[in-house]
Amino acid sequence: MKEISLHIMDIVQNSITADATLIEVSLDIQYANNMISIAIRDNGRGMSKEMLAQVTSPFVTTRTTRRVGLGISLFQAGTQASGGEFCIDSTEGVGTALQATYGLDHLDRPPIGDFAGTMHTLIVSNPDIDFLVTVIVDGAQDVLDTREVREALGNDVPLDMPDVSLWLRENLDEMFKPEYTDF
Repeated sequence: MKEISLHIMDIVQNSITADATLIEVSLDIQYANNMISIAIRDNGRGMSKEMLAQVTSPFVTTRTTRRVGLGISLFQAGTQASGGEFCIDSTEGVGTALQATYGLDHLDRPPIGDFAGTMHTLIVSNPDIDFLVTVIVDGAQDVLDTREVREALGNDVPLDMPDVSLWLRENLDEMFKPEYTDF
């Protein structure tokens, strides 16, 4: 995939397929340490130990519509090609956690892409799922928690309502400034 945000979308789609009700996505940019770190955690079905041991193989998938699963293997390959690391852990009935790091100034690191737009699309396309989105840039942290948004608005106001969707997009754009998109 050409952008890190597309890897995030792919992994979050796996979380949605695993019936997660809470998905946490963290993007941490550390200039001083020359790294970008992505963490994704869900409370979905999780994976068996056998599946977890094979999940980074491109020839393993739980989908019945195709025989290859390239998302996780491509994510792992991209992190490693840029001097980073990739780790995934999962427990059946508990959920899955993934951590990926990239060398910030590494030639082979893909651009971050439209992180704010990706997260906005995921949130409004899945209004019944809660998202905890964290963006950290050199220690300065911004958080968007849809549980807090629901509490403030009332549970009867859907997150995909146009005014709410616009507010979410504006807040995500403030968290992940447009100048980071091509970074």
